[in-house]
Amino acid sequence: MQPAELSGIDERRRFRFDRVELAGSFGDLGTLLPIVVGMILINKLSPTLVFLSFGLFYLLTGYYYRLPVPVQPLKAVGAIAIAYPAQITESVIGAAGVIFGGLLLFLALTGLVDKLAKLFTAPVVRGIQLALGLVFLRKGIQLITDQNLFLSGAMGRWADHNINLILGVVVFVLVLLLLDNKKLPAAIAAVGVGVLAGLTLGGLDGRTLAFGPTPVHLIAPSLHDWWIAFIMLILPQIPLTLGNACVGTADTCSVLFPKDPRLGKARAGKFALTMGLANLPTGLFGGVPMCHGTGGLAAHYRFGARTGGAPLMIGAVFVVLALAFGEAGMTLLTLIPNSVLGVLLIFAGLELCPLIRSLKTNEEYFVALLISGIALAVPNMAWAFGIGIGVDIFIRKAKIKI
Repeated sequence: MQPAELSGIDERRRFRFDRVELAGSFGDLGTLLPIVVGMILINKLSPTLVFLSFGLFYLLTGYYYRLPVPVQPLKAVGAIAIAYPAQITESVIGAAGVIFGGLLLFLALTGLVDKLAKLFTAPVVRGIQLALGLVFLRKGIQLITDQNLFLSGAMGRWADHNINLILGVVVFVLVLLLLDNKKLPAAIAAVGVGVLAGLTLGGLDGRTLAFGPTPVHLIAPSLHDWWIAFIMLILPQIPLTLGNACVGTADTCSVLFPKDPRLGKARAGKFALTMGLANLPTGLFGGVPMCHGTGGLAAHYRFGARTGGAPLMIGAVFVVLALAFGEAGMTLLTLIPNSVLGVLLIFAGLELCPLIRSLKTNEEYFVALLISGIALAVPNMAWAFGIGIGVDIFIRKAKIKI
């Protein structure tokens, strides 16, 4: 190996802490904030616990993988918890985190994750990525066209003048213009404009800034809580986690960072292991269950993240918000208008969708498009993955040509 090649490898192994990497660290806020803030407000979770958990997991992830691997809330768990707050209490959410963490540790340590990963062939993985990309696009457009300006529900000033839509169009154009700008990275500009707009448009109206950490306590789930957690939260989530957070994230790493020496750790089994280690202690205190994810990785990458420096920086931000600001930290994050989060989601989706181009045959495209179509039509994406895997196996075994 030549000295120049060695130098390139050493450079990729280093952490980077410049403004482009910082911009990349903000890229996944469009996915993270709507679910996290919704669960804090609706399911009455501790802001300190939630942001501290995400911060520490981001720090662990950045240091261990040295890639811009994301930390996200479990999407199925978050959606169900927000939809059914009377049933999905803090204790149920905590129980789900413990069950989820323990199950992933079991699958990782026994090697079953790597065996299950064989079910997720190239067309299945590309279908998952395309489905998530299209879901991000749809959700991003919904956030931009939403009449509500803020996640907190605060309407702000001029809410009846479509200000959220106007702001979304302006920020979308701004991001397009700055997408490859190194001096003023697009995500930093978008978040900065969002916070300033939030302050100007009344995002703090009627809200108090309470500093310091919010209370954190151990939970004591009942047998009923454990049962509800398993039936309503874990069963719908596990197929999505295996397909997206484990196999999909590993595949996206290999696509975005080809022949990179850091890929040695970026495997499905390792992602299951780190998710298990993070969720067990978090669940004991009733925190939001967390995962990795192909969409978050694409979002970080799209806005400039190339090393573990991005997870380390956003992790440090969340830790400071959790310990020094608490309730005020969540208030500051909810200053970012819905439309700005929507723009970030749209560009993350646009990073994921083109990955389908690597498929070669009509049969592979058929499976991928079938998965994405079902995922858009059926709220539970696990059905899309299960049907897609079954159809993929049937087509290959029967040697069907399309």
